[in-house]
Amino acid sequence: MKWLSRVLCMWTLTLSSLWTSAYAHWPNDKPIHLIVPFPPGSSPDLLARTLAEPLSQLLAQTIVVENKVGAGGNIGTRYAARAPADGYTLLYTINGPLVTAPRLFRKTLGYNPATDFEPIMLIATSPNVLVVNKSFAGDDLASFVQAVKAKPDYFNFGSVGNGSASHLAMEMFMQSAGIKLNNINYPGFNQITLAMLGGDIQAGFMVPSAVIAQINEGKLKALGISSKEPVRTLPSIKPIASMGFPQFEMISWNAMLAPSGTPEGIINSLNQKLVKILAQPEIRAKFDSLHFTVAASSPSYLRQQIANERIESEALIDKLKLNLDD
Repeated sequence: MKWLSRVLCMWTLTLSSLWTSAYAHWPNDKPIHLIVPFPPGSSPDLLARTLAEPLSQLLAQTIVVENKVGAGGNIGTRYAARAPADGYTLLYTINGPLVTAPRLFRKTLGYNPATDFEPIMLIATSPNVLVVNKSFAGDDLASFVQAVKAKPDYFNFGSVGNGSASHLAMEMFMQSAGIKLNNINYPGFNQITLAMLGGDIQAGFMVPSAVIAQINEGKLKALGISSKEPVRTLPSIKPIASMGFPQFEMISWNAMLAPSGTPEGIINSLNQKLVKILAQPEIRAKFDSLHFTVAASSPSYLRQQIANERIESEALIDKLKLNLDD
């Protein structure tokens, strides 16, 4: 068996040499493509572009941000999963395509977040805000729950699609509070805001940046945020968990990943450079403006975050019998 040990040892050394060679020559003059599976102007797009320029400077390499949109982020995510694992294709995305999509699209997803990606960093987190229209009875969470309980199935809430964070957050809250509203799907948060202002719907869990102006102007009312801890940029809005629902939490986040098999040296180099970038005051100010809190995690932390959230979300999706392949 000594010959087998020698062969395995030689094979390991060969692989190590190839990996070292690949990392040593990265990056060269080939552009790095940062895939964002959401439209221009969306929060992941804006934050990806915020990071792309300083990362390009640190790497002394061109970074091209590409928006590959469709299917709630699944199309761009699938594209990134199938790209060569050479450090020249990266993915900047949110929870949905990595956490809820595998359960929602059991047959047609075309990628597996657990095996098709190497985590680089959990970039930042943000809560959703529970918002109601101005004419809705009461100005606090207790009044909202009481009003909805009095008229089950009468009121409507808006979401950006079945299985989205805006949908699942409301489903979680309805279960916690023992209430029932009807889900109305819209293409985006701008359309939900307009529908709420117009009285077509009464409530919704919204991305803060989409509604903060209307909240500050008194056109919409904020009842609580979906994080368990207060958010520094939203000091006047209390966590729902602090108002009688201690277990309630639904966090949105941004993350960067690479195709599975990307050399560890490249992953670590990107993580270290992102840590430096995210420590810069001007970068943090941009994240603050969109109400995201910088996380700057390790790759292993992001991997565990995805795994933990998938367990929780899949239980809820199964309970709701959501299967978007049908």
